Amino acid sequence: MADTANYINDRFQTFMKGLGDRYEPYVREHLYKVYMVLGSTAAATTMGALLQMRDFLDLGVLAAVATLVLVLGLHFYKDDGKNYYTRLSMLYAFGFCSGQTLGPLLGYICSINPAIILSALTGTFVTFISLSLAALLAEQGKYLYLGGMLVSVINTMALLSLFNMVFKSYFVQMTQLYVGVFVMAAFIVYDTQNIVEKCRNGNRDVVQHALDLFFDVLSMFRRLLIILTQKLKTFMV
Repeated sequence: MADTANYINDRFQTFMKGLGDRYEPYVREHLYKVYMVLGSTAAATTMGALLQMRDFLDLGVLAAVATLVLVLGLHFYKDDGKNYYTRLSMLYAFGFCSGQTLGPLLGYICSINPAIILSALTGTFVTFISLSLAALLAEQGKYLYLGGMLVSVINTMALLSLFNMVFKSYFVQMTQLYVGVFVMAAFIVYDTQNIVEKCRNGNRDVVQHALDLFFDVLSMFRRLLIILTQKLKTFMV
């Protein structure tokens, strides 16, 4: 048992040393800040969802409007070195409102089987950690070519969604959900490497970089929730 623990510890130390040798100190510091902000934004999302589900605070349509306004504000209100805490507050507010919009879906799933939420959360967390590490340990810039292709896929999926509003095809809906999970997984890899490259080029906008990853994680989590719920409902029938 002790030998196993020592082996795991040695492998962990080797892994951390590998990351340390691969990335400059300022890049490691930037990634640390990005992941800390990402984690706290996820906490704000959790709080927003819980308050909505418990009927303590339900912003309704206002939450959806606020998410749009806040994300546009973060896009146009660029980092100037002096507005960090203002933009950070906007990001946390965006996370909170995203939780409010997610609350009704979570409440519906809880009425069916609360274990679905835990399964989707675990799947999202494990996937994010695994793909982030894969991107950080891969050859630098290896997956940056994915950016253009992923945007094209997203645009195609958006177009199909518009058509499906008319035709209401269950097959198209489920295909988009499954493809969307893989697209978000690819975005995690792409965004992770892109953040590193931007940092090296002087762009150290922690808030924007955390927002990019937050989009990936939230989109994957939402899709996994729907997929798992649909599978359970099919099984019950």
